[in-house]
Amino acid sequence: MGQVVALDSLLHSRQVWQGRAAPVPATTQPTGWPALDAALPTGGWPEHAMTEILLPADGVGELQLVLPTLARLTREGRPVVVISPPYVPYVAGWEARGVVMSGVDIVQADEQDVLWAAEQCLRSASCAAVLAWPVHADDRSLRRLQVAADTGKALAFVFRDRRHAVQASPAALRLELESTPAWQVRVRKCRGGNPPVGAVPLASGWS
Repeated sequence: MGQVVALDSLLHSRQVWQGRAAPVPATTQPTGWPALDAALPTGGWPEHAMTEILLPADGVGELQLVLPTLARLTREGRPVVVISPPYVPYVAGWEARGVVMSGVDIVQADEQDVLWAAEQCLRSASCAAVLAWPVHADDRSLRRLQVAADTGKALAFVFRDRRHAVQASPAALRLELESTPAWQVRVRKCRGGNPPVGAVPLASGWS
């Protein structure tokens, strides 16, 4: 039997190569929610990637979550596309939050065309962000959106029912929004680090 050697001694004598994780670069896409930015490894939305937002129901504040980003992008003259939202966006409310509505295109697509429309918009490299509400989305179709977001250098936001939380997701960031007992978000998956253990409160407001 070979001699048992302590790992510490091998590392100290440099007989074992010790890899180190590359640092995760900070994002240039803050969420606008300081508590959420502080909880994410990159300090905001993952760049050129898909964020999946899981919901207990439609209309629980999911648009409030992304409005700071939409306001920032449209003020910079960068187009945003909203595909098949469950409710017609309230223009006055969005403008009150700083969104320049002339920079927002709302697309009403048939249920079977939502994913296709989102992919085409993302790949076009003409959109800064694309929001979509697909009713049915399998792993393959979500991976196509992830690749399309990377190709078009855009932010992709996909809103889905939280029952899909049990399924694996190719999203770079996966959030679950909760409306009770308080408005908060749980980070289920994040690129570049471990998700925080607890929920991130959002009631403190956005910047």
